[in-house]
Amino acid sequence: MSGHVAGIFRHPIKGFTPEALQNVALAPGQGFPFDRLWAVENGPCGFDPAAPAFVPKQKFTVLAQIAQVAAARTRYDPATDLLHVTGPDGREFSGRLAHAAGREAFAAWLTELLGEDVLSPLRVVAAPGEHRFTDHPLGQVSIVNLASVRDLSQRMGVELDPLRFRANLYVEGWPAWVENSWAGKDLLVGWAQAKVFKPIVRCAATHVDPTTAMRDLDVVKALFDHYGHLHCGVYVQITAPGAVGLGDAITAPGVQPEPEPEPDAAA
Repeated sequence: MSGHVAGIFRHPIKGFTPEALQNVALAPGQGFPFDRLWAVENGPCGFDPAAPAFVPKQKFTVLAQIAQVAAARTRYDPATDLLHVTGPDGREFSGRLAHAAGREAFAAWLTELLGEDVLSPLRVVAAPGEHRFTDHPLGQVSIVNLASVRDLSQRMGVELDPLRFRANLYVEGWPAWVENSWAGKDLLVGWAQAKVFKPIVRCAATHVDPTTAMRDLDVVKALFDHYGHLHCGVYVQITAPGAVGLGDAITAPGVQPEPEPEPDAAA
């Protein structure tokens, strides 16, 4: 069973808007390139860059907590190390979050945008090395099956934007929901190899329209009501390095044939 890569995205800041890519290089033990490099804490989160460890998303300014985060359009330029952000009123920010001054300036810009949703002084934290601010500490790359999103859309009677699910890779060509049974199985992802880790459990971040920044649909309830689970997409871990580009094949686990019975020696 083979599909193809229909979308590649990175999210430079956890919880903020995605950037579309044409290709990406993936490798074992490395985070998705330039994805979730930073997070913005809304009150002390306890993250220590000297000993980076997983921090629950509830500690950060993310869509599950603040829908208005989606109104800040982000773009990161690795060549210049500049983060560019545009707000709904046209106000812009440009700075290097690798430097303390840039992080402080962005926190001030964002505080003005989010207004009363800011509970305490915002602070931008950076992920050292290969650490990433993912929703699961072992979820290296996230993949969403577009057929599953369409099936959910039909059951809800609306057209869901797949970007609600904030995946790194979007796939066409797989049957709806088949990915939910693939935990522990191997995939070919473009020229990289991967192993499926687990289905992704969805939260209230999916309730926010990524275009309007409005909380408009209860996607979590719809998943449970229609399917009895809260899953949409899977996390995978890269097991062999390789490049992945738009249109590349992404091959699902093969079905192993049943072994033939041993001949009856007494026959």
